[in-house]
Amino acid sequence: MNCCFLLPFMLGIPLLWPYLTATGNSKTEEAEHPGGSHWRVKRDWVWNQFFVQEEMNRTNHSIGQLKFGIDNENNNYQYKLFGDGAGSTFVINEETGVLYAVQKLDREERDRYTLRAQVIDTATGRAVGPDSEFCIRVTDINDNEPKFLDGPYEAIIPEMSPEETSVIQVTASDADDPSFSYNAHLVYSLLQGQPYFSIEAKTGIIRISSKMDRELQDEYWVIIQAKDKIGLPGALSGTTSVLIKLSDVNDNKPVFKTSLYRMNVSESAPTGTSIGKIMAYDNDIGDNAEMEYIIEDDSQTFDIVTNHETQEGIVILKKKVDFEQQNNYRIKVKVKNPHVDEQLLKYHAETSTTIIKVQVGDEDEPPVFHLPHYVFEISEGSPQGSSVGTVSATDPDQKKSPIRYSIHITGSSAFCIDDNGTIFTASPLDREMSAWHNLSIKATEKNNVEQISSIPVYVQVLNINDNAPEFSDNYKTYVCENAGSGQIIQTISAVDRDKSIEDHYFSFNLSVEDTQNSSFTLIDNQASKKSPSSTYPS
Repeated sequence: MNCCFLLPFMLGIPLLWPYLTATGNSKTEEAEHPGGSHWRVKRDWVWNQFFVQEEMNRTNHSIGQLKFGIDNENNNYQYKLFGDGAGSTFVINEETGVLYAVQKLDREERDRYTLRAQVIDTATGRAVGPDSEFCIRVTDINDNEPKFLDGPYEAIIPEMSPEETSVIQVTASDADDPSFSYNAHLVYSLLQGQPYFSIEAKTGIIRISSKMDRELQDEYWVIIQAKDKIGLPGALSGTTSVLIKLSDVNDNKPVFKTSLYRMNVSESAPTGTSIGKIMAYDNDIGDNAEMEYIIEDDSQTFDIVTNHETQEGIVILKKKVDFEQQNNYRIKVKVKNPHVDEQLLKYHAETSTTIIKVQVGDEDEPPVFHLPHYVFEISEGSPQGSSVGTVSATDPDQKKSPIRYSIHITGSSAFCIDDNGTIFTASPLDREMSAWHNLSIKATEKNNVEQISSIPVYVQVLNINDNAPEFSDNYKTYVCENAGSGQIIQTISAVDRDKSIEDHYFSFNLSVEDTQNSSFTLIDNQASKKSPSSTYPS
């Protein structure tokens, strides 16, 4: 028997359904007459729907009454109660059928109880009719405040986000009955966070109401309140906090705080030497604060690189400097962020610049020869003290120290040099002994003997005709006694140790004595120009 049937349509107002009544189902049963004949007896249960409000402090709170009616009244009936909470939570007056709640109920723990009622004839101890099943509903009161089960919250939003940008949605829950008197109907409001944030009352969506700059403040604490009963009087509330952090966007360009840097570099510094550092500052963080330094005048002498860990600009010597040629430099450097989103380019329209003044330090440098090497010529046989050539070196420094020259050559003392750098022969030279002489000339500063330079000097000894021709061999010629007239019996040749641009040619002839009294003749082959030789015919 379904005793929980509801009739919300009776008055057309759903919110009043707990107070409406209904009649229990009636049944017609056939009963056996004590005399053996059959007769029909109609037995009816009559009861209203039963409701009890939760958290009632009174004991024995009357809920309603069960009635069982038959054709013949019998005052010996008793009502009995069975089912959920019977005897402990609910009791019944056995004579009147009135139901009572004897304990305080909590709808959030249990919102309905199903019980059975029975009528007993005390005379026979038997049930008069069938059991009746019915429900007791526990009605809600607003005894639970809203709770944010996921709080506290944290959200991250880019700085400078436009108004109405959604940040996060917070949600509270209410254990009360959402269908009864708006007890679980929530509205959200902002207790802390104006004027930068607002919240939608129905959805709990937090939105930006004013642009924020991370560089001024990078996080905000927002306090949200949720009220039930749509905020009407008597509503309960709960709160939660939201930590809103602003993430960085590249809305700040790097800026030099110093308009002029001064650096020094020695003229003896090798290329690649770090001569100083510069530093710009960017209020952004992370990748947005990465910097790139650029020399604007396309300097051939200096370069600048970025230390990506410290974001410093390191000035590097790209080409050696010379104090005597240029003793100071002026460099203009700009700085920028290498990666900027297109929509943020307006913040980087003009780059920051600074000036670097570099002073070159003078160093005591060794003498410098005017040529990287020297080549001189002198004829062999020139007398002692003949001039070979002059080398020249100067002190590149401003003090212009006087120079002293010296010759360093192994195993020879054929040359000497004076203070003017002029090389002289110390003894006659013989080209046939040595056609070239390799000298090492050193130039030393008189004011600082540790400053020394040296260069190679090559001296070529030129040939003069100071050597007579010589026969190539010590000839011994043999001839047969029957040799015919005109027969060639020997070919002779000569050599000359002197150097000639062209091949040597010799003229051969017999001595005067041999010409007058000789059985042999000499034919000079000079006319043939083939070789410097002559033949003897018999």
